[in-house]
Amino acid sequence: MSSSSFTILLGGHLTLTDRLRALVDGTRVIAADSGMRHAQGLRLKPELWVGDFDSSDAALSRMWPDIERRTYPASKAATDGEIAVAEAIARGATRLIFAGALGGERSDHALQHYLNGLGLVEDGYEVMLSSGDEEAYPMTGGDRLELDLPQGALFSVLGFTALEGLTIRNARYPLTDFSLTFGSSRTISNLADGPISVTLKSGRAILLARPYDLSGV
Repeated sequence: MSSSSFTILLGGHLTLTDRLRALVDGTRVIAADSGMRHAQGLRLKPELWVGDFDSSDAALSRMWPDIERRTYPASKAATDGEIAVAEAIARGATRLIFAGALGGERSDHALQHYLNGLGLVEDGYEVMLSSGDEEAYPMTGGDRLELDLPQGALFSVLGFTALEGLTIRNARYPLTDFSLTFGSSRTISNLADGPISVTLKSGRAILLARPYDLSGV
């Protein structure tokens, strides 16, 4: 794994899977506040721990006494996750994996991770967000995504704008050069026939995949 690949540990729900461990193996790691609790289960040692530490208890601090910490005031103008991303980019990140990004008690934080991911992709970074159960891949115009999914795995394409030139291959419901109106549910709940290919000519979208969900088979 390249030294420009970073895992950002966030505080949302995380299911520990072999697929996720393989994705983050060999990456450099920065933890955002309570996201540090995922480090041990993922067999990762962060090089930096940032945040206001309002959601990290003393036991977690005792478990990781030797990790460099940077503490920010609770009234800061950015989330702990955004600070962690800025630190990763400053250290040369070109690929970012957000672990613990898609679930938890704060749906506003989860949505912000989507939006942050889209912005990063537009700036040229490769981005993936995961809860272990789900994986999210932000896409913008001109992107092509090749994703290795099991036969029958559930996935959806969520349009954050109107989409043009959407092509989905190797799925139960393929599309070719499709125009998706903003707010349409047409691309929800598709099924992979194995590895899928998705291309987009213009617009902003999130491909949300559930690699372990074969309920539609």
